[in-house]
Amino acid sequence: MADITYLCKRTVVSTKPVQPGKYHSLSVLDHAMEPSNLRLVFYYYTSAGTELGNVTKKLTESFSEMLTSFPMVTGRLQKTPEGRWKIKCNDAGVRTVEARAKGSVEEWLETADREQELKLVYWEDIFYKPYFWSTFYIQLTEFEGGGIAIGLSCSHLLGDATSATMLVKAWADTAMFGKMISPPHFHSVPPRRIGNKDVNKSPHIDMINCYKSSLDRKSNLTALCIERYATVTFVFDDEMVRKCMAEAQAGAVSLSNDSSASPFAALASLFWLSVNNLKGRKGGLSDMSICLDKRIALGLDNGFFGNYMIFNKVCGEESMEVGLPNAAKAIENAMQKMGNEGIMDLLEWLESNSDGDLKNDYKPPPPINGPDLVCANWESLNPYSAIFESRGKPIRVSYYFERVFGEGQILILPSPDGNSSLSRVAMVTLPEHQVVKLCEEDLILRFSPTILMGMNKI
Repeated sequence: MADITYLCKRTVVSTKPVQPGKYHSLSVLDHAMEPSNLRLVFYYYTSAGTELGNVTKKLTESFSEMLTSFPMVTGRLQKTPEGRWKIKCNDAGVRTVEARAKGSVEEWLETADREQELKLVYWEDIFYKPYFWSTFYIQLTEFEGGGIAIGLSCSHLLGDATSATMLVKAWADTAMFGKMISPPHFHSVPPRRIGNKDVNKSPHIDMINCYKSSLDRKSNLTALCIERYATVTFVFDDEMVRKCMAEAQAGAVSLSNDSSASPFAALASLFWLSVNNLKGRKGGLSDMSICLDKRIALGLDNGFFGNYMIFNKVCGEESMEVGLPNAAKAIENAMQKMGNEGIMDLLEWLESNSDGDLKNDYKPPPPINGPDLVCANWESLNPYSAIFESRGKPIRVSYYFERVFGEGQILILPSPDGNSSLSRVAMVTLPEHQVVKLCEEDLILRFSPTILMGMNKI
């Protein structure tokens, strides 16, 4: 395994000063994600003979230029009079770490696991003095044998996986073209609807109940987080995904006019069943939460920076006859309830819930990504479009939705093949002792996915 040497930590500021007195307010969806953070790793080749340090220098320069369009990224957290967070947009900058790793990027990718990969993305938990805490971190790790890893981490309070990917893409565009192709939008979620008070109506109560159960949770989260987790990355090619979709649809009563289950529903049901099997549960499935990007449902395009990922619960009791068709049907049913009306009801409920709880002793909510199994539909992300000059598209991209606790999580991601293929990448994080069983699960083996990462220590 490659050894990493951390060379220095510095602060990168934008090339243009931020206008004084500028603030960015945070929405109820932002505050709901406060306990979590995101960590991304992008791997690239470098040109033969490139002197170590040159790539890092050029990337740092383009990163500084790009930051002029992201004042909230260089800013710092401040409390409102009510005790909630806002961003003071200033020139405090982004913490960056420079590192070196022995061997080549190809050698690293052959043996890397979760523990090693997280060494490529720097993160610090919030300080007791949050105004000095950077909400975003960058780590640039050059491999002595060729290649570079770009690690980005950020507080989920400021943005979701789409926003984090957008930031890397803007950086790549700045390095390649000297400007961003698609500048970000910084606007709040749609405003509360006037005159709509009744949120306790079916089916729009579903998402409210999902968030309410999280806010009402009394579990000891410290006890839930003592588990050691491992991550395994599967690749399902186009043929495998189509086969899974066909099996998920077979025998199921369709909830729509669509003739087949979606790729996400098919793969989510596959892992839902598999995790249920390896845990030895009988007589039905345990509950699972799903996470979807709902910008489109809110009338927004993908350029909106912030938190627009919404959670909903899939009840295992709806799939008492355990099998891919019924599991996929339950997932599709939960997805269909996540329309504009339901989301607006959720936003209004979150607003009304927070309105009565604004205190100077405000404490962050419990994390919503657990303790049930979580499956996130991140297949609409486009990380492979982040092309830095001559380095081409990323060799591989990894995402981590931290911190993991409880049952674990599944992240359904796009593959390098692009929109022309149904192929998908699935990053599955479970308690360490369950990962081996998952890789040996007959239901998974039936589709013969390729394992990219996670088996070297198992």
